Amino acid sequence: MLECRVTMLTRVARHLLPPGATPAAGLVLVTRALRAFGDGFVSLLLPFYLTALGFPAWQVGLLVTGTLLGSGALTLAVGLFAHRWRTRTLLVAVSWLAIATGCAMALATDFWPLLVIAVVGTVNPSAGDTTPFLPLEHALIARSVPAAERTAMFARYSLVGALVAALGAQAAVLPGLAASQWSLDPKLAMQGMFVLYAALAGMALLLYRGLGPLDEPPAEAPAAPLGESRGTVYKLAALFSLDSFAGGFAVQSLLALWLHERFGLSLAALGTIFFWTSVLAAISFPVAAWLARRIGLVNTMVYTHLPSSVFLILVPLMPTLPLALTFLLLRFALSSMDVPTRSSYVMAVVTPRERPAAASVTAVPRSLASAVSPMIAGWMMSLSPFGWPLVVCGGLKIVYDLSLLYMFRHVRPPEEKPH
Repeated sequence: MLECRVTMLTRVARHLLPPGATPAAGLVLVTRALRAFGDGFVSLLLPFYLTALGFPAWQVGLLVTGTLLGSGALTLAVGLFAHRWRTRTLLVAVSWLAIATGCAMALATDFWPLLVIAVVGTVNPSAGDTTPFLPLEHALIARSVPAAERTAMFARYSLVGALVAALGAQAAVLPGLAASQWSLDPKLAMQGMFVLYAALAGMALLLYRGLGPLDEPPAEAPAAPLGESRGTVYKLAALFSLDSFAGGFAVQSLLALWLHERFGLSLAALGTIFFWTSVLAAISFPVAAWLARRIGLVNTMVYTHLPSSVFLILVPLMPTLPLALTFLLLRFALSSMDVPTRSSYVMAVVTPRERPAAASVTAVPRSLASAVSPMIAGWMMSLSPFGWPLVVCGGLKIVYDLSLLYMFRHVRPPEEKPH
């Protein structure tokens, strides 16, 4: 029965594929949706579950930090060793690890076992997708579509992930509903959600097992994960890290706090605002693919990011809430258009065997860099009610955009080179 449902989901996903895509591309869309739904509710439930177990705030923070560091290290390791293993083998292995993580999180209640699970498991406490699946699926996407449709496929991949993760976040209320409707122990209900997380990983496992030899890269394995493209990848990783460091000054939680303190917005109002910012970001993904086809990947990344950074700088300068929200929504309508184009560009400018390593090397430092700046932003907010973190965020992102344009304006993917 489960295999039949998984097969049905794959058939539905094929209708979302760009021309020339192989069945593996549809498979990736479904697995991305399954993982996004699980990450959506786990990222919200994790701190509440740990609190329900009786852990103080510092232990909860340590466990969350452990998940971030563990996910980053595992993602980097998978990307760096992927050139020596079959993609199917690694995806199945990581799926088994996700199944074990969900089951272990539901069973363990002591701090040290949970810390070990956090570090070696696949729990993702953030909204992003820095997981060991990322480098493998990105490389698989690049092999599954023609070069001209690669960005469109990444746009669909990002769109599915964003929308389904939002649904997953809504599912985080299920333990509370179960507790109120059926008098179920809230802790037990949350443990059930981790079992659901494991079940979703099991569905992904069934899909990954369907990958065949045609979905693998060429047989010859290079001596190193990164070869001729090493310099390009390291430069991109440094630039993307600067972008993420800048983004950390305006993470959603701090932005919500600033709006509350500046304009007195309630939690319900903030929830509505950020729902629409998420919708605007998701809608921008296919628009980014359309734009990249006309002006190129680097130009799309830069020329959409630059005005979004300017809009962000203008937000704290606005004297009224409607004006501030106008520029904030304009910012979110443009700020995420570099997500699918960035992924597509990284896959385009490296060789097929280097793609998993390139995906992980450019993603992991980015996630670690974004963890540093919120502390600085919080300190800045404690000194002044003016939104200096938003100004710093926008300014640093402008530096990133201009640097990216200067360094990579002539490094074009194959589909953009004149024939």
